Amino acid sequence: MNRNRAHHGLALTLPAALYFILLLAVPLALTFVLSLRGFNLDVGGIVNTTSVRNYVAVLSDPYYYTIFLRTLVLSVAVTLLCVLVGVPEAYFLFRMRDPWRSLCLVAVLGPLLVSVVVRTLGWSILLGRTGPINALLLKLGLIAHPAQMLFTLGAVIVVMVHVLVPLMVLSVWTSLTRLDPAVGHAARSLGAGRATVMWRVVLPQIAPGILSGSLIVFALTASAFATPALIGGRRLKVVATTAYDEFLGTLNWPRGAAIAVILLVANFVIIAGYNRVVERRVTRRLGGVS
Repeated sequence: MNRNRAHHGLALTLPAALYFILLLAVPLALTFVLSLRGFNLDVGGIVNTTSVRNYVAVLSDPYYYTIFLRTLVLSVAVTLLCVLVGVPEAYFLFRMRDPWRSLCLVAVLGPLLVSVVVRTLGWSILLGRTGPINALLLKLGLIAHPAQMLFTLGAVIVVMVHVLVPLMVLSVWTSLTRLDPAVGHAARSLGAGRATVMWRVVLPQIAPGILSGSLIVFALTASAFATPALIGGRRLKVVATTAYDEFLGTLNWPRGAAIAVILLVANFVIIAGYNRVVERRVTRRLGGVS
């Protein structure tokens, strides 16, 4: 009986495993192989040699350190802001009553139905020197000349938060749907204040949603291309745009593949460390179960 169950389980998981291998593992393996190749534009580009020269070139160049550090700062800032905005937003939506809750939830999640490129182009119009925001500030007399908001790290952070905060709301909302309101009412009846109930009762139960949402936001921000490219421009490079330039600008595919692999490994290390250290310690401190 157990052997039959194992065979049935293998048969059910095999299609998903093959799909994963074909569409993810194989391209990643080919990218890693490409990153070990040499490059010489004089002899036609990619040279059929194997070495770690591209990794040494990236990891020993201060120029790339600046780009990786900028990407890390961007990812951390967007993640923190998404937590600060998305968690209260999801909680207030959860406390609303229908039909207002459904309408507000659709309004919050509605941007997910629009392409990220379209949303980013809309933000580029809003933040432009002749855009509505500058026009309003000039009319109110708050600035004397149009402010340069595009092509700055702050603009990229704001737009990335707008793009990704619905995912944080969804993650927290999933945890809130499993929240038992009777526990909060019981704490209030025993004399606990609203802040205490929020900190000691609600937050530990929605901590998994906050942590999973922050992991998703961090990973998507670190690997984002469209928004940093359109809002940050050529002067404000992140890792994804740098890899793109290596592939299509200098045509140095092995160097671009090495940058992509380093980004993947860095993302994995940071996310694994975050999941191992932060989730366990914070959840225990808040009184939940790790």
